[in-house]
Amino acid sequence: MPVDPYLLLLLGTVGLAALIPARGTGADVASGASTAAIAFLFFLYGARLSTREALDGLKHWRLHVTVLACTFVVFPLLGLAARGLVPVLLTDPLYQGLLFLTLVPSTIQSSIAFTSIARGNVPAAICAGSFSSLVGIVATPLLAAALLGSGAGGFSADSVLKIVVQLLVPFVAGQVLRRWIGSFVARHRKVLGLVDRGSILLVVYTAFSQGMVQGIWHRVSPARLGALLVVEAVLLAVMLLLTWYGAKALRFGREDRIAIQFAGSKKSLAAGLPMASVLFGAQASLAVLPLMLFHQMQLMVCAVIAKRRSHDRVEEVTAPERAGSSRTGVGTGTRSG
Repeated sequence: MPVDPYLLLLLGTVGLAALIPARGTGADVASGASTAAIAFLFFLYGARLSTREALDGLKHWRLHVTVLACTFVVFPLLGLAARGLVPVLLTDPLYQGLLFLTLVPSTIQSSIAFTSIARGNVPAAICAGSFSSLVGIVATPLLAAALLGSGAGGFSADSVLKIVVQLLVPFVAGQVLRRWIGSFVARHRKVLGLVDRGSILLVVYTAFSQGMVQGIWHRVSPARLGALLVVEAVLLAVMLLLTWYGAKALRFGREDRIAIQFAGSKKSLAAGLPMASVLFGAQASLAVLPLMLFHQMQLMVCAVIAKRRSHDRVEEVTAPERAGSSRTGVGTGTRSG
């Protein structure tokens, strides 16, 4: 059951913000740097997404529609249902963070990794994660504005302008420039990956510094955190069951069901953190806490499931599938998405 090393860095950043929060001029500098880092992150997302692979992936549209429905319809509905847990188990700020978690797009890298381990449809997982990230740039902020109300600053002209300037414009710029910089991005993937992660650490430090200065952490008790973990464990279990047996009911083959389960039950920490910073502002530290906890939980649980799926009987692999559900139904793809 793996512990993501990057999560340890995130926790270390939270600890640093607790001990040495940015104040005054330092807070202004950190906020400006965080805004620039978010824009650069989404620029890189745009530069990495292969338009050709996305178009090839449309050949397997039923699978992708299923994953998108799980990510942006089923997940949010479960999040709205959790409103009944306030104030018995969750405080309103923690619930706002939990609801935001359900609106975030799916992951790419970990979905691919677990699908590969489980001997599933890897090209489909690549495209499904890429489509989810692309749709999430627009869908997540709009859903947050509609469902979170004042908790995310409300659906105002200012919030829409922030989303467009900090998220959508850089992404579109990356897509436009991809034909010239795409090969450079591919060649320097590891270095730019470090820049990605460093930028997210900066976003986390800024958000948690604001929370410390405003004293919002005094509103969270260990009992509430424990209750949040239980709620998230139930949420993950429900989504894992729905994606697996729901895909079976829709007559997907085993390999496609694996891709649907791992892509449709996960949430992206890399995409969610910068979005929360834009949408929640000073309240972002509490808003991202449920997402950070869910991220580690999904890695641990899905690693176990992927290992068990890898030992499935061969007969299950050769079970009748619908036409076009094989791995060739999607482009060969790379991780550039």
